[in-house]
Amino acid sequence: MNSNSVSLQQEVLKEPVMAALQKHRRHSGMVVLFILLGTLWEAGARQIRYSIPEELDKGSFVGNIAHDLGLEPQELAERGVRIVSRGRSQLFTLNLRSGSLVTAGRIDREELCAQTAPCLVSFNILIEDKLNLYPIEVEIVDINDNTPRFFREELEVKILENAVPPSRFPLMEVYDLDVGMNSLQGFRLSENSHFSVDVRSDANRPKYPELVLERALDREGEAIHHLVLTAVDGGDPVRSGTARILVIVLDANDNAPVFTQPVYRVSVPENLPVGTPVLSVNATDQDEGVHAEVTYSFLRGTEKISKIFCLNVSTGEIATSANLDYEDSSFYELDVEARDRPGLVDRAKVLITILDVNDNVPEVVVTSGSRSVAESTPPGTVIALFQVYDRDSGLNGLVTCSISRSLPFELEKSVDNYYQLVTNTVLDREQISLYNITITATDKGIPPLSTETLIYLNVADINDNPPAFSKSSYSVYIPENNPRGASIFSVTASDPDSQENARVTYSLSEDTLQGASLSSYVSINSDTGILYALHSFDYEQFRDLQLSVT
Repeated sequence: MNSNSVSLQQEVLKEPVMAALQKHRRHSGMVVLFILLGTLWEAGARQIRYSIPEELDKGSFVGNIAHDLGLEPQELAERGVRIVSRGRSQLFTLNLRSGSLVTAGRIDREELCAQTAPCLVSFNILIEDKLNLYPIEVEIVDINDNTPRFFREELEVKILENAVPPSRFPLMEVYDLDVGMNSLQGFRLSENSHFSVDVRSDANRPKYPELVLERALDREGEAIHHLVLTAVDGGDPVRSGTARILVIVLDANDNAPVFTQPVYRVSVPENLPVGTPVLSVNATDQDEGVHAEVTYSFLRGTEKISKIFCLNVSTGEIATSANLDYEDSSFYELDVEARDRPGLVDRAKVLITILDVNDNVPEVVVTSGSRSVAESTPPGTVIALFQVYDRDSGLNGLVTCSISRSLPFELEKSVDNYYQLVTNTVLDREQISLYNITITATDKGIPPLSTETLIYLNVADINDNPPAFSKSSYSVYIPENNPRGASIFSVTASDPDSQENARVTYSLSEDTLQGASLSSYVSINSDTGILYALHSFDYEQFRDLQLSVT
């Protein structure tokens, strides 16, 4: 087991075993017929997992895929082993010389999975010659390559001089793209005589540091306090980021704005028109005059949120400013701040859930298959392997596949969203030589959406039909004293097979007439079946001549 391999679960290898060679001799045509039966295909199923750290160089070793598939390295190329995946760009590739799975480029875990842990990449390995699929899962492990960062390098905090210890004042959010111990772990505040820093423990909220008043303020004594806040992670070595805090001591404005609720929740469909109001937040201030005038703003002005939602600074109404797409993002978390004129603030969270609408048509991707199949192919032979995919979710993304029941084929479910197209009876080229197979993929949305994919399949001929004459016997009358070499009759046999299997040759049986070989009296053109007289016949010598044509 290589160092990166995590687990190899339930290895099941089923080598396709079916071959038949039938020899048939037909005496009437003296034809030797060989029938080669096709090979049944069965999908193997096993789960292979690897684990690698992020940011490895291109071509770095991931796992010995040849060993884990039970193959030798040279068999990867010989058996057409390749990676099949859909959607994102290919992150891994196969080293056909060493039999290893390697990175196709440098992988950034944060770009790939953001804050999701564990970060898993799934794809399939296809062994082309047997049409076997094996699910692969690679975990991308975080390294401490990101420093905690504040959304602003400097923050101005206004505090009333009559604030009572231990009053708490929210500061700006800090983000660290790493996860686990490599992510943000705590804060330090520069030495001072009035403040400390603390973080409220809430698993559902990001880590907002809060400035805690430890000692009463005196604006007349010190109107401005200069502080430095440091955010540290738990990596090795530790990374840290800093921000400057400017505390301005205000004359008394003894009421801060208060939101009507700490968390606002709303669900909207993804096809909501641009400009439609989503909800309104509301904060009230019990002060009077300018101290009660409240304005609203997004606390985290990320580029994505600012493109999709807009906030009315006066009314608190949140509306869409771009089209929503459930497949792009199904959930948004917004932080809104209410601030009065002197600078007192309150914060609330807005949770927006995007509901899926059945707006994506299923897709059918043919991974591998044959364009031609012999008519001797036995039932159960795999003709094609394809995958169905729908970007919608739930019932909108649940896809079923079907083909016409009048066709001699059926669909069988394979791993993931893969299907096999297999024969369910013996084919006969003489009946139908070409099939146009329409695969219909339909989701379960309301109304359902569907797509069709056409597969053309030629039925290849085998020599399974003997030549046949239109009659079993013919009677021909010719006058005596005929000229030598004259054509006396023509026979024709037909064969429903095609090309070489349908090309007919003719010959006479080796009989005798009055002690002489029959071939000395009559000859036959082996290609056309035309009979020629080699003698001038004498009625008094013999009156009838019986020939057997093969």
